[in-house]
Amino acid sequence: MIERLEELEEEALQQVEEAASVKELEAVRVKYLGKKGPITEVLRGMGKLSAEERPKVGQKANEVREAIQARLEERTKGLEEKALEEKLSSESIDVTLPGRPIKKGARHPLTAVVEEVEDIFIGMGFKVTEGPEVETDYYNFEKLNLPKDHPARDMQDSFYITPDLLLRTQTSPVQARTMEKHEGKGPVKIVCPGKVYRRDDDDATHSHQFMQIEGLYVDKDVKMSDLKGVLETFVKKYFGPDRSIRLRPSFFPFTEPSVEVDVSCGLCQGQGCRVCKHSGWIEVLGAGMVHPRVLEMSGFDPEEYSGFAFGMGVERFALLRYGIDDIRHFYTNDLRFLEQFKRS
Repeated sequence: MIERLEELEEEALQQVEEAASVKELEAVRVKYLGKKGPITEVLRGMGKLSAEERPKVGQKANEVREAIQARLEERTKGLEEKALEEKLSSESIDVTLPGRPIKKGARHPLTAVVEEVEDIFIGMGFKVTEGPEVETDYYNFEKLNLPKDHPARDMQDSFYITPDLLLRTQTSPVQARTMEKHEGKGPVKIVCPGKVYRRDDDDATHSHQFMQIEGLYVDKDVKMSDLKGVLETFVKKYFGPDRSIRLRPSFFPFTEPSVEVDVSCGLCQGQGCRVCKHSGWIEVLGAGMVHPRVLEMSGFDPEEYSGFAFGMGVERFALLRYGIDDIRHFYTNDLRFLEQFKRS
């Protein structure tokens, strides 16, 4: 048996040297040192040996195992290092090649407008508040003095998900939710930016999705003159100190009285041109005093509290600011358009 073990050692070591890969070395290990290998078979036959031969054969078997295992580990390490060197050589990087430039992005024009408007109103003491885009019919309409059978609902064709859930048609629900949280105690002074949705045909001036910024101020002794002062301050800060506003009577279910707010045309200085349709004025937002019924439904005593609200379309302000003629440019993700708004 000792001679057989010596033969197996010589065969195994020779095959280890001839192996060209780690995979081939593993095959040699399994062949000679595995449970079904010849060395294991020799050890199984030791029961037939005499008591004197058994220790000698066992010792020789262990020596052969250790010799084969040691050489396997040595060759495996060498082949792994060689494979790594070849891989590094094939994947080498030429550090002299010019690098790829990293393009700088830019704020989307609508984002820029929202942030600028927010900053102006924060400077006047307003807080920025947000709410869900998927809204309940109750907060989107009923809490704003628009019960289910109110004819004014025909003014807004909505995206309903269920009979009681819809994509909000305005950011006014945020005002209703905020007033409700105050539990009838003022002041409430917020602006609410966000996306709104209405069923509309997309064209140069309309979109089924657009952005609004609405404002609300509720406190004791709030007057229409306060509304005019806030809007006049905002317009002069956003459009320039030489611009002025005018208020025209209008109707909104949640404000009474209600007004449309126009700003003097900056292109013709109020003299009349193509942009302002030769009127000298451009309509920019709607506003009014909060309807007493809206205050009451949100927990405020209309005899003690009053307030004003206003709402503006972000896209319209962006169109006026940047001289853009098609609202669809904001949503097509055309890099040629967006790259024009990179900061210098």
